[in-house]
Amino acid sequence: MKRNTFIFTTVGLCCAIFDTSAWSVNNFLMTGPKVLEFQTVIFLCKAYLTYSTSVSVGAHSGIEECKHQFNWERWNCPESALQLSTHNRLRSATRETSFVHAISSAGVMYTLTRNCSMGDFDNCGCDDSRNGRVGGRGWVWGGCSDNVEFGERISKLFVDGLETGQDARALMNLHNNEAGRLAVKEMMKRTCKCHGVSGSCSIQTCWLQLAEFREIGNYLKIKYDQAQKLEMDKRRMRAGNSADSRRTTVETFSNVLTTELVFLEDSPNYCMRNASLGLHGTEGRECLQGGKNLSQWERRSCRRLCTECGLRIEERKIEVVTNCHCKFRWCCVVNCLDCKQTVTKYYCSGRRAMSNKTRRRNRGPKR
Repeated sequence: MKRNTFIFTTVGLCCAIFDTSAWSVNNFLMTGPKVLEFQTVIFLCKAYLTYSTSVSVGAHSGIEECKHQFNWERWNCPESALQLSTHNRLRSATRETSFVHAISSAGVMYTLTRNCSMGDFDNCGCDDSRNGRVGGRGWVWGGCSDNVEFGERISKLFVDGLETGQDARALMNLHNNEAGRLAVKEMMKRTCKCHGVSGSCSIQTCWLQLAEFREIGNYLKIKYDQAQKLEMDKRRMRAGNSADSRRTTVETFSNVLTTELVFLEDSPNYCMRNASLGLHGTEGRECLQGGKNLSQWERRSCRRLCTECGLRIEERKIEVVTNCHCKFRWCCVVNCLDCKQTVTKYYCSGRRAMSNKTRRRNRGPKR
Protein backbone atom coordinates (compact mmCIF):
# COMPACT_ATOMS: atom_id res chain seq x y z
CA MET A 1 0.00 0.00 0.00
CA LYS A 2 1.51 3.30 -1.00
CA ARG A 3 2.13 6.04 1.52
CA ASN A 4 -0.12 9.07 1.35
CA THR A 5 -0.29 12.37 3.14
CA PHE A 6 -3.68 13.32 4.49
CA ILE A 7 -4.69 16.85 5.31
CA PHE A 8 -7.59 17.00 7.69
CA THR A 9 -9.44 20.32 7.58
CA THR A 10 -12.27 21.57 9.76
CA VAL A 11 -13.58 24.90 8.44
CA GLY A 12 -10.02 26.21 8.20
CA LEU A 13 -9.56 26.24 11.99
CA CYS A 14 -7.99 22.84 12.48
CA CYS A 15 -5.31 21.52 10.17
CA ALA A 16 -2.92 18.64 10.82
CA ILE A 17 -0.82 16.57 8.45
CA PHE A 18 -0.54 12.82 8.96
CA ASP A 19 1.78 10.46 7.13
CA THR A 20 0.03 7.10 7.36
CA SER A 21 -0.93 4.04 5.39
CA ALA A 22 -4.17 4.86 3.70
CA TRP A 23 -7.08 3.63 1.69
CA SER A 24 -6.52 4.30 -1.99
CA VAL A 25 -9.58 6.54 -2.21
CA ASN A 26 -7.35 9.15 -0.68
CA ASN A 27 -9.89 11.88 -0.23
CA PHE A 28 -12.02 9.71 2.06
CA LEU A 29 -10.56 11.52 5.08
CA MET A 30 -9.71 14.82 3.47
CA THR A 31 -12.62 16.96 4.62
CA GLY A 32 -14.08 17.06 8.08
CA PRO A 33 -17.68 17.76 9.11
CA LYS A 34 -19.20 21.20 9.54
CA VAL A 35 -18.30 22.95 12.76
CA LEU A 36 -20.38 25.59 14.46
CA GLU A 37 -18.60 26.14 17.74
CA PHE A 38 -14.94 26.56 18.63
CA GLN A 39 -15.13 23.85 21.31
CA THR A 40 -16.37 21.41 18.70
CA VAL A 41 -13.40 22.32 16.50
CA ILE A 42 -10.98 21.54 19.34
CA PHE A 43 -12.74 18.23 19.97
CA LEU A 44 -12.50 17.28 16.30
CA CYS A 45 -8.80 18.17 16.18
CA LYS A 46 -8.17 15.84 19.11
CA ALA A 47 -10.34 13.17 17.50
CA TYR A 48 -8.32 13.36 14.28
CA LEU A 49 -5.07 13.01 16.19
CA THR A 50 -6.37 10.09 18.24
CA TYR A 51 -8.40 8.05 15.79
CA SER A 52 -7.13 8.90 12.27
CA THR A 53 -4.91 5.83 11.96
CA SER A 54 -7.73 3.48 12.99
CA VAL A 55 -10.11 5.20 10.58
CA SER A 56 -7.61 4.80 7.74
CA VAL A 57 -7.00 1.12 8.57
CA GLY A 58 -10.74 0.50 8.85
CA ALA A 59 -11.48 2.11 5.49
CA HIS A 60 -8.71 0.05 3.90
CA SER A 61 -10.05 -3.18 5.41
CA GLY A 62 -13.48 -2.32 4.01
CA ILE A 63 -12.09 -1.94 0.50
CA GLU A 64 -10.09 -5.17 0.78
CA GLU A 65 -13.31 -6.94 1.75
CA CYS A 66 -15.06 -5.30 -1.19
CA LYS A 67 -12.41 -6.71 -3.52
CA HIS A 68 -12.87 -10.17 -2.01
CA GLN A 69 -16.64 -10.10 -2.35
CA PHE A 70 -16.51 -9.00 -6.01
CA ASN A 71 -13.40 -10.89 -7.07
CA TRP A 72 -15.20 -12.95 -9.73
CA GLU A 73 -17.74 -10.38 -10.84
CA ARG A 74 -17.63 -7.97 -13.76
CA TRP A 75 -17.27 -5.04 -11.39
CA ASN A 76 -14.46 -6.14 -9.10
CA CYS A 77 -14.13 -3.11 -6.84
CA PRO A 78 -11.34 -1.38 -8.81
CA GLU A 79 -9.62 1.53 -7.15
CA SER A 80 -10.24 3.85 -10.10
CA ALA A 81 -13.98 3.20 -9.91
CA LEU A 82 -14.05 3.59 -6.13
CA GLN A 83 -12.88 7.17 -6.42
CA LEU A 84 -16.19 8.05 -8.08
CA SER A 85 -18.01 7.47 -4.82
CA THR A 86 -16.38 10.48 -3.19
CA HIS A 87 -15.28 12.79 -5.98
CA ASN A 88 -17.75 15.65 -6.21
CA ARG A 89 -17.08 16.00 -9.92
CA LEU A 90 -17.98 12.43 -10.80
CA ARG A 91 -20.12 11.13 -8.01
CA SER A 92 -22.00 8.00 -8.97
CA ALA A 93 -25.09 6.65 -7.25
CA THR A 94 -25.14 3.05 -8.44
CA ARG A 95 -25.73 -0.22 -6.61
CA GLU A 96 -21.95 -0.64 -6.42
CA THR A 97 -21.52 2.78 -4.82
CA SER A 98 -24.00 1.74 -2.14
CA PHE A 99 -21.86 -1.27 -1.24
CA VAL A 100 -18.66 0.79 -1.18
CA HIS A 101 -20.15 3.21 1.34
CA ALA A 102 -21.65 0.44 3.49
CA ILE A 103 -18.54 -1.74 3.67
CA SER A 104 -16.22 1.24 4.23
CA SER A 105 -18.40 2.60 7.02
CA ALA A 106 -18.57 -0.88 8.56
CA GLY A 107 -14.78 -1.24 8.32
CA VAL A 108 -14.16 2.06 10.10
CA MET A 109 -16.64 1.25 12.87
CA TYR A 110 -15.28 -2.29 13.21
CA THR A 111 -11.65 -1.19 13.58
CA LEU A 112 -12.47 1.59 16.04
CA THR A 113 -14.52 -0.83 18.15
CA ARG A 114 -11.82 -3.49 18.14
CA ASN A 115 -9.05 -1.02 19.01
CA CYS A 116 -11.20 0.35 21.80
CA SER A 117 -11.64 -3.10 23.34
CA MET A 118 -7.91 -3.78 23.00
CA GLY A 119 -7.17 -0.69 25.09
CA ASP A 120 -5.56 1.33 22.30
CA PHE A 121 -7.47 4.47 23.30
CA ASP A 122 -7.16 6.13 26.70
CA ASN A 123 -10.79 7.24 26.80
CA CYS A 124 -12.39 3.96 25.81
CA GLY A 125 -12.77 0.41 27.10
CA CYS A 126 -15.16 -2.51 27.26
CA ASP A 127 -18.90 -1.97 27.33
CA ASP A 128 -19.92 -3.13 30.79
CA SER A 129 -23.18 -1.17 30.95
CA ARG A 130 -25.28 -4.35 31.16
CA ASN A 131 -23.02 -6.37 33.43
CA GLY A 132 -24.91 -8.04 36.28
CA ARG A 133 -28.27 -8.02 34.53
CA VAL A 134 -30.09 -11.23 33.78
CA GLY A 135 -29.85 -11.82 30.06
CA GLY A 136 -31.92 -14.97 29.77
CA ARG A 137 -32.58 -18.33 31.34
CA GLY A 138 -29.37 -19.56 32.94
CA TRP A 139 -27.15 -16.67 31.97
CA VAL A 140 -26.28 -13.11 32.98
CA TRP A 141 -24.45 -10.27 31.31
CA GLY A 142 -20.81 -9.95 32.28
CA GLY A 143 -17.29 -9.98 30.89
CA CYS A 144 -15.95 -7.51 28.36
CA SER A 145 -18.38 -6.69 25.58
CA ASP A 146 -17.03 -4.93 22.52
CA ASN A 147 -17.93 -1.25 22.69
CA VAL A 148 -19.80 -0.83 19.40
CA GLU A 149 -21.53 2.32 20.62
CA PHE A 150 -18.12 4.01 20.78
CA GLY A 151 -17.14 2.69 17.35
CA GLU A 152 -20.42 3.86 15.87
CA ARG A 153 -20.13 7.35 17.34
CA ILE A 154 -16.58 8.02 16.09
CA SER A 155 -17.30 6.39 12.74
CA LYS A 156 -20.19 8.80 12.19
CA LEU A 157 -17.91 11.72 13.03
CA PHE A 158 -15.43 10.80 10.31
CA VAL A 159 -17.47 9.05 7.62
CA ASP A 160 -20.79 10.91 7.71
CA GLY A 161 -18.93 14.19 8.01
CA LEU A 162 -17.90 13.84 4.36
CA GLU A 163 -21.49 14.40 3.22
CA THR A 164 -22.08 18.13 3.48
CA GLY A 165 -24.58 18.31 0.62
CA GLN A 166 -28.36 18.25 0.81
CA ASP A 167 -29.09 16.39 -2.42
CA ALA A 168 -30.33 12.86 -3.00
CA ARG A 169 -26.82 11.49 -3.51
CA ALA A 170 -25.70 12.77 -0.12
CA LEU A 171 -28.76 11.25 1.56
CA MET A 172 -28.14 7.98 -0.26
CA ASN A 173 -24.53 7.86 0.98
CA LEU A 174 -25.59 8.65 4.55
CA HIS A 175 -28.27 5.95 4.39
CA ASN A 176 -25.79 3.33 3.17
CA ASN A 177 -23.18 4.42 5.72
CA GLU A 178 -25.75 3.73 8.43
CA ALA A 179 -26.66 0.37 6.89
CA GLY A 180 -22.99 -0.61 7.11
CA ARG A 181 -22.78 0.32 10.77
CA LEU A 182 -26.00 -1.54 11.56
CA ALA A 183 -24.52 -4.62 9.87
CA VAL A 184 -21.68 -4.59 12.41
CA LYS A 185 -24.22 -4.53 15.24
CA GLU A 186 -26.46 -7.13 13.63
CA MET A 187 -23.61 -9.65 13.26
CA MET A 188 -22.32 -9.40 16.84
CA LYS A 189 -22.13 -12.74 18.63
CA ARG A 190 -22.82 -13.72 22.20
CA THR A 191 -19.91 -15.50 23.88
CA CYS A 192 -20.39 -17.25 27.22
CA LYS A 193 -18.34 -18.77 30.00
CA CYS A 194 -19.68 -21.49 32.28
CA HIS A 195 -19.75 -21.27 36.08
CA GLY A 196 -20.76 -23.90 38.60
CA VAL A 197 -19.55 -26.70 40.82
CA SER A 198 -17.37 -29.26 39.01
CA GLY A 199 -18.01 -27.60 35.68
CA SER A 200 -21.78 -28.07 35.95
CA CYS A 201 -22.37 -24.82 34.04
CA SER A 202 -25.34 -24.00 36.24
CA ILE A 203 -25.04 -20.40 35.14
CA GLN A 204 -23.22 -18.62 32.35
CA THR A 205 -21.68 -15.19 32.07
CA CYS A 206 -22.06 -13.80 28.57
CA TRP A 207 -20.82 -10.83 26.58
CA LEU A 208 -21.04 -9.56 23.01
CA GLN A 209 -18.14 -9.83 20.57
CA LEU A 210 -17.59 -8.60 17.05
CA ALA A 211 -18.07 -11.23 14.37
CA GLU A 212 -15.32 -11.89 11.84
CA PHE A 213 -15.27 -9.07 9.32
CA ARG A 214 -15.70 -11.61 6.52
CA GLU A 215 -19.13 -12.45 7.95
CA ILE A 216 -20.08 -8.78 7.84
CA GLY A 217 -18.89 -8.64 4.24
CA ASN A 218 -21.02 -11.67 3.35
CA TYR A 219 -24.02 -10.08 5.04
CA LEU A 220 -23.62 -6.80 3.15
CA LYS A 221 -23.10 -8.66 -0.14
CA ILE A 222 -26.58 -10.13 0.31
CA LYS A 223 -27.89 -6.64 1.00
CA TYR A 224 -26.18 -5.50 -2.20
CA ASP A 225 -28.00 -8.18 -4.19
CA GLN A 226 -31.27 -7.04 -2.62
CA ALA A 227 -30.55 -3.30 -2.89
CA GLN A 228 -33.52 -1.10 -3.76
CA LYS A 229 -33.48 1.52 -6.49
CA LEU A 230 -35.22 4.71 -5.41
CA GLU A 231 -37.16 6.59 -8.05
CA MET A 232 -37.02 10.27 -7.22
CA ASP A 233 -40.02 12.42 -8.14
CA LYS A 234 -38.01 14.93 -10.18
CA ARG A 235 -41.08 16.74 -11.50
CA ARG A 236 -42.36 17.42 -8.00
CA MET A 237 -38.88 18.46 -6.88
CA ARG A 238 -38.52 20.95 -9.74
CA ALA A 239 -41.97 22.43 -9.13
CA GLY A 240 -41.35 23.30 -5.48
CA ASN A 241 -38.78 25.45 -3.73
CA SER A 242 -35.58 24.09 -2.20
CA ALA A 243 -37.27 23.32 1.13
CA ASP A 244 -40.02 21.38 -0.64
CA SER A 245 -37.44 19.51 -2.72
CA ARG A 246 -35.53 18.59 0.41
CA ARG A 247 -38.74 17.40 2.08
CA THR A 248 -39.63 15.29 -0.97
CA THR A 249 -36.20 13.67 -1.00
CA VAL A 250 -36.26 12.92 2.73
CA GLU A 251 -39.73 11.39 2.43
CA THR A 252 -38.48 9.03 -0.27
CA PHE A 253 -35.64 7.77 1.93
CA SER A 254 -37.82 7.52 5.05
CA ASN A 255 -39.85 4.75 3.41
CA VAL A 256 -36.83 2.43 3.26
CA LEU A 257 -35.57 0.35 6.18
CA THR A 258 -32.25 1.67 7.50
CA THR A 259 -30.75 -1.83 7.24
CA GLU A 260 -31.25 -1.98 3.46
CA LEU A 261 -28.94 -0.60 0.77
CA VAL A 262 -30.34 1.88 -1.74
CA PHE A 263 -29.16 3.36 -5.03
CA LEU A 264 -30.40 5.94 -7.55
CA GLU A 265 -28.80 5.09 -10.89
CA ASP A 266 -28.51 1.97 -13.02
CA SER A 267 -25.01 0.53 -13.29
CA PRO A 268 -23.00 1.03 -16.49
CA ASN A 269 -21.90 -1.88 -18.68
CA TYR A 270 -18.98 -3.32 -16.75
CA CYS A 271 -18.05 -5.62 -19.63
CA MET A 272 -16.74 -2.65 -21.61
CA ARG A 273 -13.79 -0.40 -20.94
CA ASN A 274 -14.86 3.17 -20.13
CA ALA A 275 -11.97 5.51 -19.40
CA SER A 276 -14.23 8.43 -18.42
CA LEU A 277 -15.78 6.29 -15.67
CA GLY A 278 -12.53 4.61 -14.68
CA LEU A 279 -13.76 1.17 -15.78
CA HIS A 280 -11.32 -1.34 -17.26
CA GLY A 281 -13.81 -3.86 -18.62
CA THR A 282 -13.36 -7.62 -18.29
CA GLU A 283 -10.81 -8.18 -21.06
CA GLY A 284 -7.66 -9.63 -19.51
CA ARG A 285 -9.43 -10.73 -16.34
CA GLU A 286 -8.71 -14.19 -14.93
CA CYS A 287 -11.65 -16.55 -14.49
CA LEU A 288 -12.23 -20.05 -13.14
CA GLN A 289 -13.22 -23.03 -15.24
CA GLY A 290 -13.26 -25.74 -12.61
CA GLY A 291 -11.48 -27.17 -9.63
CA LYS A 292 -12.01 -28.44 -6.14
CA ASN A 293 -13.81 -26.44 -3.48
CA LEU A 294 -15.25 -23.92 -5.95
CA SER A 295 -18.72 -22.54 -5.49
CA GLN A 296 -21.21 -22.65 -8.34
CA TRP A 297 -20.82 -18.89 -8.70
CA GLU A 298 -17.04 -19.25 -9.10
CA ARG A 299 -17.39 -22.08 -11.63
CA ARG A 300 -19.52 -19.82 -13.81
CA SER A 301 -17.07 -16.92 -13.69
CA CYS A 302 -15.64 -17.57 -17.20
CA ARG A 303 -19.09 -17.48 -18.70
CA ARG A 304 -20.01 -14.35 -16.75
CA LEU A 305 -16.76 -12.43 -17.39
CA CYS A 306 -15.84 -13.67 -20.85
CA THR A 307 -18.55 -15.34 -22.90
CA GLU A 308 -21.44 -13.11 -21.86
CA CYS A 309 -19.25 -10.05 -22.46
CA GLY A 310 -18.43 -11.12 -26.02
CA LEU A 311 -14.92 -12.31 -25.17
CA ARG A 312 -13.30 -15.67 -25.74
CA ILE A 313 -11.78 -17.82 -23.01
CA GLU A 314 -8.03 -18.23 -23.40
CA GLU A 315 -6.22 -21.10 -21.72
CA ARG A 316 -2.66 -20.41 -20.60
CA LYS A 317 -0.07 -22.78 -19.19
CA ILE A 318 1.93 -20.97 -16.54
CA GLU A 319 5.00 -22.26 -14.71
CA VAL A 320 5.07 -21.42 -11.03
CA VAL A 321 7.90 -21.97 -8.56
CA THR A 322 7.12 -23.03 -5.01
CA ASN A 323 9.09 -24.17 -1.98
CA CYS A 324 9.05 -27.95 -1.51
CA HIS A 325 10.78 -30.79 0.33
CA CYS A 326 11.50 -28.47 3.22
CA LYS A 327 13.69 -29.76 6.06
CA PHE A 328 14.27 -28.29 9.47
CA ARG A 329 17.86 -28.22 10.70
CA TRP A 330 18.89 -27.60 14.29
CA CYS A 331 19.07 -24.77 15.03
CA CYS A 332 17.19 -22.92 13.46
CA VAL A 333 17.20 -23.14 9.70
CA VAL A 334 14.66 -24.44 7.20
CA ASN A 335 16.10 -25.56 3.87
CA CYS A 336 13.77 -25.97 0.90
CA LEU A 337 14.07 -26.89 -2.74
CA ASP A 338 12.51 -24.92 -5.57
CA CYS A 339 9.88 -26.99 -7.31
CA LYS A 340 8.47 -26.01 -10.68
CA GLN A 341 4.89 -26.79 -11.48
CA THR A 342 2.83 -26.06 -14.57
CA VAL A 343 -0.68 -24.82 -13.84
CA THR A 344 -3.55 -23.98 -16.18
CA LYS A 345 -5.22 -20.61 -15.90
CA TYR A 346 -8.01 -19.02 -17.89
CA TYR A 347 -8.38 -15.43 -19.05
CA CYS A 348 -10.87 -13.34 -20.98
CA SER A 349 -9.13 -12.49 -24.22
CA GLY A 350 -10.10 -10.50 -27.32
CA ARG A 351 -13.48 -10.07 -28.92
CA ARG A 352 -14.97 -13.23 -30.32
CA ALA A 353 -15.00 -13.35 -34.11
CA MET A 354 -18.47 -12.67 -35.50
CA SER A 355 -20.09 -15.21 -37.79
CA ASN A 356 -20.77 -14.24 -41.42
CA LYS A 357 -24.47 -14.04 -40.58
CA THR A 358 -23.85 -11.65 -37.67
CA ARG A 359 -21.42 -9.58 -39.78
CA ARG A 360 -23.98 -9.17 -42.57
CA ARG A 361 -26.67 -8.18 -40.08
CA ASN A 362 -24.42 -5.50 -38.59
CA ARG A 363 -23.62 -4.09 -42.04
CA GLY A 364 -27.28 -3.66 -42.93
CA PRO A 365 -29.12 -4.82 -46.06
CA LYS A 366 -27.20 -5.68 -49.21
CA ARG A 367 -27.40 -3.14 -52.00
